[in-house]
Amino acid sequence: MTRFSANLGFLFAEYSLPDAIRAAHVAGFDAVECHWPYDTPAADVAAALAETGLPMLGLNTRRGDVAAGETGLAALPGREADARAAIDEAIDYARRIGAQSVHVMAGVAQGPEARATFAANLTYACRRAAAHGLILLIEPLNRFDAPGYFLSTTQQAADLIDTIDCPNLRLMFDCYHVGRTEGDVIARLTALYPIIGHIQFAAVPDRGAPDHGTLDYADVFAAITALGWYRPLGAEYKPDGRTEDTLAWMTDLA
Repeated sequence: MTRFSANLGFLFAEYSLPDAIRAAHVAGFDAVECHWPYDTPAADVAAALAETGLPMLGLNTRRGDVAAGETGLAALPGREADARAAIDEAIDYARRIGAQSVHVMAGVAQGPEARATFAANLTYACRRAAAHGLILLIEPLNRFDAPGYFLSTTQQAADLIDTIDCPNLRLMFDCYHVGRTEGDVIARLTALYPIIGHIQFAAVPDRGAPDHGTLDYADVFAAITALGWYRPLGAEYKPDGRTEDTLAWMTDLA
């Protein structure tokens, strides 16, 4: 039976983060993950996780100056100090709440200098994370939702992972992002399976619940199970209304 993680960046977003963890537990999720938890004391998050017994699969590094359009720092030449401070902060927060991974956000940048900057910052992050048993994730974002984002394809991510060659650096495979730009999601999952560290999903193309759209998640989830994946899959969709009213898919697709 497929297991699911609630991404609390989108699901149960009307609650505080500790209460969102509790709501995910009540709804039957097997794990949780989040985007940017830093405004919530880590002790409060850790307490909610302990109370519910849910694992926190991961969190993101800060985006930077959101008002200025920043959506990550790690690939921005000249911003290495800021990027590494964000990496250190994320690793420390993850350690304090017992999270399993950190997603290092690249940011809006292009070209070989950006790639070299990203690779250097990821190498730094891998060394820091390894001391705490943490996985580092990188995630390609589709060009429609994140124009100009440095990491935009799974092949680009795979090349970086191969170049950096750190055992705790993995691909975050988001079926929604891949489905928007790369075509056959199951074929890409199969090809990239050895380097995948986490899988997320949402309907294509509207990023809603996975019970509609052009991507048949009954087939996708069956393929993931056939590959041998056993960890919870991350529900990172934008609910239409209350999250609790959008969860029929958890039974229908499990």
